[in-house]
Amino acid sequence: MTSQVSSPAEHADEADNTAEALVGGQRSSAAPTGEVTKEVRRLDRVVIRFAGDSGDGMQLTGDRFTSETASLGNDLSTLPNFPAEIRAPAGTLPGVSSFQLHFADHDILTPGDAPNVLVAMNPAALKANLADVPLGGEIIVNTDEFAKRAMAKVGYATSPLDDGTLEGYRVHPVPLTSLTIEALKDFGLSRKEAERSKNMFALGLLSWMYHRPTEGTEAFLRSKFAKKPQIAEANIAAFRAGWNFGETTEDFAVSYEIAPATSAFTPGTYRNMSGNLALSLGLIAASQQADLPLYLGSYPITPASDILHELSKHKNFGVRTFQAEDEIAGIGAALGAAFGGQLAVTTTSGPGVALKSETIGLAVSLELPLLIVDIQRGGPSTGLPTKTEQADLLQAMYGRNGEAPVPIVAPKTPGDCFNAALDAARIALTYRTPVFLLSDGYLANGSEPWRIPDLTELPDLRVQFTTTTNHTLADGTEVFWPYKRDPHTLARPWAVPGTPGLEHRIGGIEKQDGTGNISYDPANHEHMVRTRQAKIDHITVPDLTVDDPHHAHTLVLGWGSTYGPITAAVRRLRAEGHPIAQAHLTHLNPFPTNLKTILDHYQHTVIPEMNLGQLATLIRARYLTPAHSHTQVNGMPFKAEQLAAALKEHIHD
Repeated sequence: MTSQVSSPAEHADEADNTAEALVGGQRSSAAPTGEVTKEVRRLDRVVIRFAGDSGDGMQLTGDRFTSETASLGNDLSTLPNFPAEIRAPAGTLPGVSSFQLHFADHDILTPGDAPNVLVAMNPAALKANLADVPLGGEIIVNTDEFAKRAMAKVGYATSPLDDGTLEGYRVHPVPLTSLTIEALKDFGLSRKEAERSKNMFALGLLSWMYHRPTEGTEAFLRSKFAKKPQIAEANIAAFRAGWNFGETTEDFAVSYEIAPATSAFTPGTYRNMSGNLALSLGLIAASQQADLPLYLGSYPITPASDILHELSKHKNFGVRTFQAEDEIAGIGAALGAAFGGQLAVTTTSGPGVALKSETIGLAVSLELPLLIVDIQRGGPSTGLPTKTEQADLLQAMYGRNGEAPVPIVAPKTPGDCFNAALDAARIALTYRTPVFLLSDGYLANGSEPWRIPDLTELPDLRVQFTTTTNHTLADGTEVFWPYKRDPHTLARPWAVPGTPGLEHRIGGIEKQDGTGNISYDPANHEHMVRTRQAKIDHITVPDLTVDDPHHAHTLVLGWGSTYGPITAAVRRLRAEGHPIAQAHLTHLNPFPTNLKTILDHYQHTVIPEMNLGQLATLIRARYLTPAHSHTQVNGMPFKAEQLAAALKEHIHD
């Protein structure tokens, strides 16, 4: 879905408290003739969490609500959270799947610290998420699922609906399952088949409650179930029944409006964009701008597999995808494609990087462009496949034998994954080097409004293959030297195999600089090691910018997906009158050239990370800066309120 925005950009403070202003109380367009219209209240933002079994369709429900929200022009941020098992045990706490959406009439940066509204499809969903809901929050409970056996499975000795557990919350008991079955009684479906549509009933109810459009969801359902029209119409009927239930029941006396966030966006056409989709489109754009075919050699792994799925749809752009038998074969094929003159990519997560490390080292030795996309997840080993973490930074930096430097680029938001893909391709193609692109599960699965760029805004990434000899021997013979370097970038020539007269040897054994012949000479090896390092050290990256309106003494420095929570926390602190500066790194190898000057300017530096302090380790070692590390490794992104409290301890006015 796309939406047009034509107003100038402004930035509202995310720390503002949610405002509830009574609006009119009339909504004649939605109320049936002869009935009393319901009260409509206007909110500036809301956080909703859908929660149920992993088979209840919570991710689909959240995706559809998000798409309709994006089409209305709200700013938004999402947090899908689901178990690693394909079908986790039903009704259990480990099997709970949830989808959280934060949407607002102003600029926001995170999916929200806590839900204002929880939709709990069963006792497990309620118990797993209740602690996150603040007192006074709304809870919509599917009462049909609160049988003794289901409650006992998650440790409820008595019903939380009756024993006072939910005192202090605004509870809406709704028999979602039985209402759905009743709505679909004329479709000839079995009870089990009809029950599957209860997520659409819940979606319809929430769509009424927050004035979301319905046409897009109905069109989506007809498209998704085009080969099963009866199922499509049944889901649409359940969706409409949920909407009508909200409109007619006395339990829901109020609905809410959140105005479009017209002041949050620069003019343009926007669409809802997840990180993995943005990264995929960025890779396609890079191949088009480089005028090179795109080749992906990959082995499926969570949370990177969506990139393989997406790129496989775009053969019309010259994209070739190869699903290999394992991680090593995937990167080996990609490196071969790079040798053959294509824009080569391999996608993986932390465990796959470990397996690919030898071939990454080979790419360093061959000095060929290769993009290694690491969608980080919780580790070590198999770890937490569906949870987020930033713990692969040191692996990307040093996880190879020998001195094998590789540039590192890290996007900061889901939409920024598009830009990071373009920049990683620029570095790889310009400097003939493998490049790490470090995203993570939070960015990969989360989404936000993204402005579709004009093609004129995209960089020119075209490269020139070497097609003629490039060196003259003492006797006047014209030859090709595969390691004769560009004096500015230190990149070696890129000669496509089959070019007449440019045959040359490649391989992992050390090469003589210039000729490319195998060399065991100690002096040559030292020269090549230092030259490869110098090539990376001198890559051109933008200077780091600092946001410091109050001339603070404390700097908070982040990288990657911590951008949203850090910025939200900084806004909270500034709203309280605390001066604090903020800077965020996208390029982690090499660092921006002005980073040392920035660090030296501040008395205190705090580095929040979703690891045990890997960037802080690099900063301390490189710049001898006594950086303070604030870390979290629980598989979830930072919460802005908690982060603000931690940063406050380091502020010195």
